[in-house]
Amino acid sequence: MSDLDAFRADIRAWLEENCPAEMREPVRDEGDVCWGGRNFQFKNEAQKTWMERCAAKGYTVPDWPKPYGGAGMSPAEAKIWREECARIGARPPLSSFGIWMLGPALLKFGTEEQKVHYLNQIARGEIRWCQGYSEPGSGSDLVSLQTFGEDKGDHWVVNGQKIWTSYADKADWIFCLVRTDKTNKYQGISFLLFDMTTPGVTTKPIKLISGNSPFCETFFDNVVVPKDQIVGELNRGWDVAKYLLGHEREMISGAGGGDRLNAIGAVVARNGLEDPILRADLAMFDVDALAYACMGEKFLDEAKVGRAHPAQPNMMKYAGTELNKRRHELLMSAGGATALEWDSERTNGGSPSRSWLRTKANSIEGGTSEVMLNVVAKRILELPGA
Repeated sequence: MSDLDAFRADIRAWLEENCPAEMREPVRDEGDVCWGGRNFQFKNEAQKTWMERCAAKGYTVPDWPKPYGGAGMSPAEAKIWREECARIGARPPLSSFGIWMLGPALLKFGTEEQKVHYLNQIARGEIRWCQGYSEPGSGSDLVSLQTFGEDKGDHWVVNGQKIWTSYADKADWIFCLVRTDKTNKYQGISFLLFDMTTPGVTTKPIKLISGNSPFCETFFDNVVVPKDQIVGELNRGWDVAKYLLGHEREMISGAGGGDRLNAIGAVVARNGLEDPILRADLAMFDVDALAYACMGEKFLDEAKVGRAHPAQPNMMKYAGTELNKRRHELLMSAGGATALEWDSERTNGGSPSRSWLRTKANSIEGGTSEVMLNVVAKRILELPGA
């Protein structure tokens, strides 16, 4: 037996012993997702137990180094962990913008003190983050942002506004792009971290067409931020931001699916779908989703050995976005009139229709589909500009 085979056997045994049965059920609603943070309320004891057991072993961030709360797994070991979790349908023990976006940026740009302090809290689910990037006049053109941090010696005083700040009303801290030099558009932005309970920080949910409010407006009114809460170099925050955006787009692209255990054709067929054309469309979606998952594994392997194209996250983000939208269109078609219900108990408060409407934002958040296609055309296909 090879070392990796032995590792797989150990992981499989640990999961069988430690993953509660309730945590092997598909996620049905927002309450089934464990976000962590100071104010998070566990839905049940199984959710709490699963997160705590994984955090104790470093399995919430298996490929992070052990000093920063991870399990120190190699890329091959982390892949086995994902495969074994998928085999039993285990839910992620912890979902977090800290894990998906800020963590990788801190690992690359953070000081040792920042890594030890913040990454361990993220891995244990003790701190929930939101992202302060977009502004009312700065979406895809982020370098035009106007939120300003005035240098006061040992701290900055931040004033401005962010928009589309996902879950800002539930977050403990924010990682935020702030202009610290008004004379240089690209080299005048810094990447700051600060507590959302700091005086002067306020949030206001934005009601979407789905009726839910995952997005917020966030306002800064003379917010004091200590100087040691900057990541990377002063006025070089755009370097950190671009690196983080790649991970954000990979996170959003993951909505495309690709896990055979969650193939929608098989799920819908069990409910007795008779329309042959729709059955064929569902089967084609499952084939495309599996192909997308294979593409994701290929890109991940290339990234681990330094051979990944820097624009690959843009391609994955676009493809994953379109797959997720298509998935929900098919589910709505298969659900018929029932799927259109908005408040009924049998649809869990209109979950199918609200989720379908929510996917419309996928092609805007994290970079619009039009911008992603432009990047792919120019940097991967090397097509000439207009």
